[in-house]
Amino acid sequence: MELAKYIEHTLLKPTATAQQITKLVEEALQYGFLGVCVNPNYVKHAKNIAKGADLKIVTVVNFPLGSNAIDTTLVQTHQALSDGADEIDTVINLGALKEGNYKKVTDDIRATKNICENHNLKVILETDLLTNDEIKKACLACISAGADFVKTSTGFVKNGLGARTDFVRLMAQTVEKRGLGVKASGGITTRFQAKELIEAGATRLGTSSGVAIVNPQR
Repeated sequence: MELAKYIEHTLLKPTATAQQITKLVEEALQYGFLGVCVNPNYVKHAKNIAKGADLKIVTVVNFPLGSNAIDTTLVQTHQALSDGADEIDTVINLGALKEGNYKKVTDDIRATKNICENHNLKVILETDLLTNDEIKKACLACISAGADFVKTSTGFVKNGLGARTDFVRLMAQTVEKRGLGVKASGGITTRFQAKELIEAGATRLGTSSGVAIVNPQR
C-alpha cells in the first residue's frame, strides 16, 4: 500500500505562515504526496511553490463552522478556483442538517458544485457532531447534490475524535455504489491508523503528520 498517494499534506492552522506553507509543499513534493490542503489565502503561494508539479492544491470554504450564507461560500469558491485551487473542501450546513432541512443542505452543496464544475468538491460532515443516522442522511444529500467526496472532519472540534474507522466505514458503505470518495481527516498521526482507515473505505487522508506516516523512522 503506497500511503503517500492517499495523503493531502495539511496545514490549516490560523497561525500558518508563508514559510510554513513553503515547507509543506516542498515536503509533499519530496515524499510524493497526492496534494496539500491549505487555507484560501495561501492557494496562490502553494501553487507557485509547486511550480507546475503533479500536486493537487486543495483549499477550504465555509470553514470551519459551516455557517456562511451560501452566497458567501460561492464567492469564496470562485475566488479559490481563480487563485489556482484544484479541489475544494466545504463544510456542510450543520444547522440545516440538525433541523432536518435536507433541501437546504442539498441545495447549498449543489450550488457549490456548480461553481466547481470539473474540480472535485469534498463535503465535510463534521462527524463528531452527528449521529450515525445524520451521517447517513448527510451522505445521501451529498450524493443527490453531485459532490465528489464526503469527508469526516475539520479538525477544529474541541475534544473531537476526528477520523474514526466506524464513521469512515459507514460513509463508505453509503456512498461507494454512487462513486463518491471518502476523505478521512482529523487526528490521523500513525501509519497503523492510516492503513486502518483505508481498509475501512477511505480513499483520501487529510493529515498534518504525513511525513511521520510514510517515513516513521525519520
